[in-house]
Amino acid sequence: MNNLVKRVLTAVVLIPVALAAIWFGGLWLALLLSLLAGVGAWELYRIARTQGIDAFAPIGIVLAAAIPLGAHASAQGWLDRPLAAGGVLLVALFGLAVWSRAPSERPLESVAVAVFGVLYTGGTLAFGYALRHHRWVVGNAAGTALVMYPVLLTWAADIGAYAFGRWLGRRKLHPTVSPGKTVAGAVGGTALAVVAAVAYNTYVLHPTAQLALAPWTAPIFGLVVSVVAQVGDLAESLVKREAGVKDSSGAIPGHGGVLDRLDSLYFVLPVAYLVLGRLLLAAPV
Repeated sequence: MNNLVKRVLTAVVLIPVALAAIWFGGLWLALLLSLLAGVGAWELYRIARTQGIDAFAPIGIVLAAAIPLGAHASAQGWLDRPLAAGGVLLVALFGLAVWSRAPSERPLESVAVAVFGVLYTGGTLAFGYALRHHRWVVGNAAGTALVMYPVLLTWAADIGAYAFGRWLGRRKLHPTVSPGKTVAGAVGGTALAVVAAVAYNTYVLHPTAQLALAPWTAPIFGLVVSVVAQVGDLAESLVKREAGVKDSSGAIPGHGGVLDRLDSLYFVLPVAYLVLGRLLLAAPV
């Protein structure tokens, strides 16, 4: 019960903060995403250390946190060619390994995990900023509605997977990675996400954002988000299982760590940005 109280109180505090940052967008959203990226990177490098990999954590954390801020700077015209700047920094990281790691200290693994951590935690979350300020978006309500579309579908897939898994779950989906997940849960989560995609498209996205998906593409979007969200969840479980840890950290009281809470969104946000860009372009209202 104490853990449940912690979960509820944390949600009561953090959800309004997240919604406010999404609503106002701009620097406020970039700062929130930067904080989440930095903490997520810290958690990932902390897990890597349990495997004996020293992944240049201080530099990786800074770079991960810098990506959402770089997205904002680029949108404001303050940063020219952000991809080129990021490439230079990553090359510099490899150069640093030449002088600070002996061959016996696994320099290749250190650099690979450092780069992966930057892209996994910072690069993916930056697509949340890109969705909020998509070229079709006009106004705070429209931007918030567009960002919340894949987020709510991710939640729907998670809720459906839990409910159907408890009700009908017999056959395990991937027991070596996540023993609690079932095939019935995966199917149920996908079904609920598809229904939610159609409902949100009709009753929220269209009237609020003056945008819509074509009737036949909304179910496809729900299907894609559900599948990608479940893969993202399994991917983070795989990382933790390899390291033998239950939670990525205790950064969020009652909920574990940032990686635990955002595991699905790391995969969903980039895919949603790419898919919605194509679908909204085909059917603007």
